Amino acid sequence: MKVMASPASPLLWTLWSFSIFAASLQSDYFSTQFPSAGSVEEDPFQPVASNEMVPVGGTVTLTCRVKESDNSTLQWTNTAQQTLYFGEKRALRDNRIQLHRSTPTELSITISDVQLSDEGEYTCAIFTMPVRTARATVTVLGVPGNPQISGYEDPVREGETVTLTCTTTRSKPPANIHWFRGSEKLEDMPDLVEEDPEDRTFQVSSKLELQVTQADNDAPVACVVEHPSLAPGNKRTEQRLSVQYPPVVHIRPESDLPREGEKFHLQCVGVGNPEPTSYEWEKKDGELPPLTKVDGSFLRFELLNKSDNGVYLCQANNGIGQGQGEYTLLVQDPTAMSTSSGVDHAVIGGVVAVIVFILLCLLIVLGRYLIRHKGTYLTHEAKGSDDAPDADTAIINAEGGHSGADDKKEYFI
Repeated sequence: MKVMASPASPLLWTLWSFSIFAASLQSDYFSTQFPSAGSVEEDPFQPVASNEMVPVGGTVTLTCRVKESDNSTLQWTNTAQQTLYFGEKRALRDNRIQLHRSTPTELSITISDVQLSDEGEYTCAIFTMPVRTARATVTVLGVPGNPQISGYEDPVREGETVTLTCTTTRSKPPANIHWFRGSEKLEDMPDLVEEDPEDRTFQVSSKLELQVTQADNDAPVACVVEHPSLAPGNKRTEQRLSVQYPPVVHIRPESDLPREGEKFHLQCVGVGNPEPTSYEWEKKDGELPPLTKVDGSFLRFELLNKSDNGVYLCQANNGIGQGQGEYTLLVQDPTAMSTSSGVDHAVIGGVVAVIVFILLCLLIVLGRYLIRHKGTYLTHEAKGSDDAPDADTAIINAEGGHSGADDKKEYFI
């Protein structure tokens, strides 16, 4: 049976769709009770379709193919057995559904802005005798909402336990929740999953119990949602913690060389949450020198004296607790040189020594060069002495020293 045109009225469309559905059932029944000798894959007219997965709001493409065509028409119907496309003809008035490709061996359609209600089984049919069908299941993923962290409002003290709850809604299937402290992944806690019966989506929540330390102050604790519809780390919410702890104290001197007769001060540095609000200075095993002045976190010496030597203590308090630091003061003579100055002199001396060594090396090389290229000056006698057996012969053989044909001779009478 070949169908070349579509019915002309909605009633006929309904009757036609029902007949297609009945033919599909009949085809399934006969294929079950009386299987053919060949398998489905060997039937060139058997349509083939694949299951698809799409997130809410996305676009899905449904493709139906056959290996061979006898000019029979391919058709797509939805989960309610409503005809979507019959060949190139759109039957359902839904602008979200569009024709993607139509050939004698393929019918592809797209559904945009997919909703949860679009999930289900779609049927592709080809009107041969008998009618052949293929089914494709469309799974719609409910995209989880941004995670929300609750349970933290006020700062907590070091050593206490804080309980945080992370919640995300409208996921399908249920999302997974993971906790991080900075870049460190924390141990996963069991997720609580609740289904929303109205739209068949899920609300997922997870609790984290964390015993905080000083290192957790201002540390980001993150809740990350994992779901097939999301890229890794796509939905993440952070909560920074404020952990209160007593101050850690150390004393910072004005310089490393406190010298007698000079001004000098010590600074009490306290690191805590909250910041220290009060400081107390004292001298171990004695009272503060009379020429000292307490100025908040500073202890000022107006005129250093060796009697000021000793161990000085500073206590800082921030309302949560207090911390203490100490510093040993050793006043030096007025002529004492600082360690850093001694280091500078040593560096300068080393540089000078290197420069002197380089100059000496250059002088040695230059001297050897001059000696090798120094001119050779020989007397006439020396020039002829190489092959002469005696001194007289050497004088005769020397350049300019032998008698020539043109030499002038003197005779004495």
